[in-house]
Amino acid sequence: MSALERAATTWPLAFLMNLWYNRHVKTSKKTDGGKVKKPKNVYIYGKHAIREALTERPQIIERAFVAPHVDAPDILNLFKKHRIQTGTLSESGATRDILEEASHQGLVAQIDPEKLMIPFETWLTTLDVSTNPGLVLLDEVHDPQNVGAVIRSAAAFGLAAILMPEHNQAQVTGAVVKVSAGMAFRMPLVRIGNVNQTVRALKEKGFWVYGLDMKGQPVEKESFEKPSLFILGNEAKGIREKTLELCDIPLSIAMNARAESLNAATAAAIVMHQWSVKNPTAL
Repeated sequence: MSALERAATTWPLAFLMNLWYNRHVKTSKKTDGGKVKKPKNVYIYGKHAIREALTERPQIIERAFVAPHVDAPDILNLFKKHRIQTGTLSESGATRDILEEASHQGLVAQIDPEKLMIPFETWLTTLDVSTNPGLVLLDEVHDPQNVGAVIRSAAAFGLAAILMPEHNQAQVTGAVVKVSAGMAFRMPLVRIGNVNQTVRALKEKGFWVYGLDMKGQPVEKESFEKPSLFILGNEAKGIREKTLELCDIPLSIAMNARAESLNAATAAAIVMHQWSVKNPTAL
């Protein structure tokens, strides 16, 4: 069941392969067969989410829509400060369809989610393995609610980054931002290419790789003494076979017999909490 040394002058082969993949393999996969469509426009809603974006990552906001008489002077001032184009939010105008999507409190912003993403090769040069970091890799997690919840839990338990493939993986949307409680703007989100090549590159950096799997060893028995990479697989199919084979240790969670499984994001949160207990300096 799904749920997740130092820099050398000559990069490891797996890292170079991942770099090549990111820069040259730009496939145009079809969206049938369970593959995830990328939304054309991504909107975030409400005062909290927009305030977080303006405070943490204002460059991702492309434009904003404000309802007449909205009471949010700090947000309006930040729009002006960052020179963000604003329009009127109206039920009868061009923004009518936007209003049907979510509770907005009179504020909607269109964002470019790709500006949130850090390329793997760039992020890897900043990674300090001496701090014994924890990472989460999302491998074909399709539900935006799960993605947002994992981001929020990772922030709460002190993990260092979320790794997200470009294809067949739910991307950052308004729903992800909402469920993450704005943590999508605070947690480093890393864009990766091929999952297995990424795993190999991190193993060469000293990471132990843990796959969340019902047949694994109990999570509470693991000491997490090394840098840790947690792989969370698809909600229905779990971690893919070839990726699971790369895991050093599969992890499971003890449950009462009346329950067959846990929600993917819930299972990930339990594992991340166990990791933080063994690595209290992360909190």
